[in-house]
Amino acid sequence: MRRAYDEARVLVTLDKDFGELAISGGMPHAGIIRIVNFRARQQAAVCQNILENYTADLAAFALITVEPGQVRIRRMDAGE
Repeated sequence: MRRAYDEARVLVTLDKDFGELAISGGMPHAGIIRIVNFRARQQAAVCQNILENYTADLAAFALITVEPGQVRIRRMDAGE
Protein backbone atom coordinates (compact mmCIF):
# COMPACT_ATOMS: atom_id res chain seq x y z
CA MET A 1 0.00 0.00 0.00
CA ARG A 2 2.84 2.37 0.81
CA ARG A 3 4.56 1.67 -2.50
CA ALA A 4 1.36 2.25 -4.48
CA TYR A 5 0.88 5.57 -2.67
CA ASP A 6 4.50 6.63 -3.17
CA GLU A 7 4.17 5.91 -6.90
CA ALA A 8 0.69 7.54 -7.14
CA ARG A 9 -0.85 4.25 -8.26
CA VAL A 10 -4.32 2.89 -7.65
CA LEU A 11 -4.24 -0.28 -5.58
CA VAL A 12 -6.41 -3.15 -6.84
CA THR A 13 -7.19 -5.87 -4.32
CA LEU A 14 -9.48 -8.72 -3.37
CA ASP A 15 -8.68 -8.17 0.32
CA LYS A 16 -10.79 -5.93 2.55
CA ASP A 17 -7.84 -5.31 4.87
CA PHE A 18 -6.47 -2.57 2.59
CA GLY A 19 -9.69 -0.60 2.91
CA GLU A 20 -9.63 -1.03 6.66
CA LEU A 21 -6.04 0.20 6.78
CA ALA A 22 -7.04 3.26 4.77
CA ILE A 23 -10.19 4.05 6.74
CA SER A 24 -9.48 2.94 10.30
CA GLY A 25 -5.72 3.02 10.18
CA GLY A 26 -5.47 6.31 8.31
CA MET A 27 -2.88 4.95 5.87
CA PRO A 28 -2.49 7.20 2.85
CA HIS A 29 -3.39 5.87 -0.58
CA ALA A 30 -3.91 7.06 -4.14
CA GLY A 31 -7.20 5.19 -4.62
CA ILE A 32 -8.24 1.61 -3.93
CA ILE A 33 -10.38 -0.75 -5.98
CA ARG A 34 -11.64 -3.78 -4.07
CA ILE A 35 -13.11 -6.54 -6.24
CA VAL A 36 -15.56 -8.87 -4.48
CA ASN A 37 -17.23 -12.10 -5.68
CA PHE A 38 -16.05 -12.12 -9.28
CA ARG A 39 -14.45 -15.11 -10.93
CA ALA A 40 -10.78 -14.76 -11.80
CA ARG A 41 -11.66 -14.52 -15.51
CA GLN A 42 -13.92 -11.54 -14.85
CA GLN A 43 -11.62 -9.53 -12.61
CA ALA A 44 -9.52 -7.81 -15.29
CA ALA A 45 -12.61 -6.60 -17.17
CA VAL A 46 -14.20 -5.38 -13.93
CA CYS A 47 -11.03 -3.52 -13.02
CA GLN A 48 -10.78 -1.94 -16.47
CA ASN A 49 -14.41 -0.83 -16.27
CA ILE A 50 -13.84 0.86 -12.92
CA LEU A 51 -10.64 2.55 -14.11
CA GLU A 52 -12.44 3.90 -17.19
CA ASN A 53 -15.68 4.98 -15.54
CA TYR A 54 -14.62 6.15 -12.08
CA THR A 55 -11.45 8.09 -12.89
CA ALA A 56 -12.58 11.23 -11.05
CA ASP A 57 -13.47 9.23 -7.93
CA LEU A 58 -10.10 7.50 -7.91
CA ALA A 59 -8.35 10.83 -8.45
CA ALA A 60 -10.19 12.00 -5.32
CA PHE A 61 -8.63 9.11 -3.33
CA ALA A 62 -11.79 7.00 -3.27
CA LEU A 63 -12.13 3.48 -1.99
CA ILE A 64 -14.28 1.70 -4.57
CA THR A 65 -15.79 -1.68 -3.76
CA VAL A 66 -17.26 -3.47 -6.74
CA GLU A 67 -19.50 -6.53 -6.49
CA PRO A 68 -21.76 -8.09 -9.09
CA GLY A 69 -24.51 -5.53 -9.71
CA GLN A 70 -23.14 -2.95 -7.25
CA VAL A 71 -20.41 -0.32 -7.01
CA ARG A 72 -19.85 1.45 -3.68
CA ILE A 73 -17.71 4.56 -3.52
CA ARG A 74 -16.23 6.02 -0.38
CA ARG A 75 -14.49 9.32 -1.04
CA MET A 76 -11.66 10.31 1.22
CA ASP A 77 -9.46 13.35 1.63
CA ALA A 78 -5.98 13.26 0.13
CA GLY A 79 -3.81 11.08 2.29
CA GLU A 80 -6.69 10.07 4.58
